[in-house]
Amino acid sequence: MIKIMKRGEVSESELFARKVSGADVAGTVAEIIADVRQNGDAALRKYNEKFDKCTCGSLEVSEEEFAAAMAAVPAEYLRVLERSAGNIREYHLRQVRHDYIVTAEDGSVLGQRVLPMARVGLYVPGGTAAYPSSVLMNCIPAKIAGVGEIVMTTPASGGEVSPAILAAAKVAGVDRVFKVGGAQAVAALAYGTESVPRVDKIVGPGNAFVAEAKRQVYGQVAIDMIAGPSEILIVSDGKTNAKWLAADMLSQAEHDKLATAILITDSAALAAEVAEEIERQLAALPREEIARASIENNGKIIVAGDLEDAVAIANEIAPEHLELCVDAPFDYLGKVKNAGSIFLGRYSPEPVGDYLAGTNHTLPTMGTARFSSPLSVDDFVKKSCFSYYTPAALEAAADDIALFADAEGLHGHAVSATIRREG
Repeated sequence: MIKIMKRGEVSESELFARKVSGADVAGTVAEIIADVRQNGDAALRKYNEKFDKCTCGSLEVSEEEFAAAMAAVPAEYLRVLERSAGNIREYHLRQVRHDYIVTAEDGSVLGQRVLPMARVGLYVPGGTAAYPSSVLMNCIPAKIAGVGEIVMTTPASGGEVSPAILAAAKVAGVDRVFKVGGAQAVAALAYGTESVPRVDKIVGPGNAFVAEAKRQVYGQVAIDMIAGPSEILIVSDGKTNAKWLAADMLSQAEHDKLATAILITDSAALAAEVAEEIERQLAALPREEIARASIENNGKIIVAGDLEDAVAIANEIAPEHLELCVDAPFDYLGKVKNAGSIFLGRYSPEPVGDYLAGTNHTLPTMGTARFSSPLSVDDFVKKSCFSYYTPAALEAAADDIALFADAEGLHGHAVSATIRREG
């Protein structure tokens, strides 16, 4: 049964408690990365056989396999993929940044160039559930940014990649797909092998081993984030249907035994109703074992003094997903300071963002919404700044530059700024 607590009874440690994996995976991941760096494709094939019972010849998905996948998925599912992809494109097109130039009166020119990355790696998990939606969410912003090549890795259980994942890759515009999963896939993307090309950035969710591998290769390549288990926090007044709230909480609890589902409400009566409804719906949920463990590990219902207090608590927790199931939700939007993605009103459940709305579902977790943002087009570009000074502009600035440089004890800088006077 989910825990119900009054605001005054919740300690800070309970408020921020998130049980995560206690497994020490760092050493195992380091060994896998070293193996892939040294042995390349041979190591990838070894791990494919060990973890996925995959003994396929080529590591890369062929055009024939793509065609078979497209033929295997229902036409109605393809229609939904295309609709979702269209919404994602429409939303993310507004994030595109452009070069700019500023010309001063003295003739100096300053500017910024926005350049797409050459090659990006997308990791798509294939464990307890496959996520074609993540293919769309990660690939489409990269395509909009102008990334030259998008390489995807995903586990191939029994030698086959999920047709739904391959169909999503085709719809999103992934360039190449490799049948490799786990920490070994991250290592291959970071360092390259005979088959898998080295990339500039790795994006996409994964289990604890994938997350740790991304942490260890960071610096060799860029990464999007170290994502933790899924989270949902709902702020609700007493008017929301308890069935809806329970279903919304379980929508995230079913992801992972370590997922977090929290309801904060100003109604003690609603809190009790939701707790009972969660138990009722759990019994009918296909992923009951996973969802129940999540609810028991990290689930909680907090009864706050009022909705203002509830939003304040939400800001402290900084959840991945925040639902505002209240009257006039836009009145509260400006009060939300820390959240990955916000769902407004009683008819905007979190899954609309997961699948169809167009906002990105690759989001900061574990409280990192205090300083991190959803995946966007910005994640797939790099910026260069440039400066141009005329002789007159440099002459007018040289003494000030020299003064600043000398103050920092860097006389060579001062000389560089003034020596052009000597001809």
